[in-house]
Amino acid sequence: MKLNTFNNITTRPDSTAPMSVLFLGHGSPMNAIEENEFVTGWRDMGQTIPKPAAILCISAHWETRGTFVTAMEKPMTIHDFGGFPKALFDVQYPAPGSTKLAKETQQLIHQTEVGMDEKWGLDHGAWSVIKHLYPEADVPVVEMSLNYFRSPKEHYDLAKELAPLRRKGVLIIGSGNMVHNLRRIAWDKLDESFGFDWALEANEKMKQYILDDNHQQLINVRSQGSAFRLAIPTPEHYLPLLYVLALKEQNEQVTLFNDQTMAGSLSMTSVKIDKT
Repeated sequence: MKLNTFNNITTRPDSTAPMSVLFLGHGSPMNAIEENEFVTGWRDMGQTIPKPAAILCISAHWETRGTFVTAMEKPMTIHDFGGFPKALFDVQYPAPGSTKLAKETQQLIHQTEVGMDEKWGLDHGAWSVIKHLYPEADVPVVEMSLNYFRSPKEHYDLAKELAPLRRKGVLIIGSGNMVHNLRRIAWDKLDESFGFDWALEANEKMKQYILDDNHQQLINVRSQGSAFRLAIPTPEHYLPLLYVLALKEQNEQVTLFNDQTMAGSLSMTSVKIDKT
């Protein structure tokens, strides 16, 4: 879908059905070039939901002092990792950006000032999954950063202000992992569906809170006990989930997919929210 299509959609009254919202457990950057069940899950999702006019992605891999949105028309593909094969570094995802969506996002948010960034681009939290949803790179993508000085509640409240975008054809994606502890990875089981007891406990509790619409418990993540502390040693991979949950409307349903724990301490569990 071309950028001018997004421009047309965003000038209409907010009368269209809300676009789906996705949280994608992105896992290893190698998922960008491998064929596995998670890639199949993302690809199937791209074919299941309506094609968006544009994408706003909140990625675990863009943490900043303050809140920013990418505002360039041609965001670069950022290879923000090391130690992987050359084939992964060769991947380019030339999706256009959207200054219009960046400005509209800036105007919607009143919780904090939002800066317009022209230096970042698309990190692997964005392109490694979006490339499977829309392999033609024909949907404009804007990233929004995570301000590491804000609390989970503040991130959740900020996300609610993005709700009008859903009725303007914008697919909002949170990209991270519900359970993400790289220091506890079972390196001898990197490609196996396996979870330590604490990882499975945390993942199951998170899923139940999600399905019960018990967002308060997920916001109060630091009060959930030792399994959660091990599952979320740092918040950046968890916070994108709160952005997605904050956008759930009444009478919308939650669908879980790619629901596996890998290598002991990494959950690929993903979430779709929509009215279908």
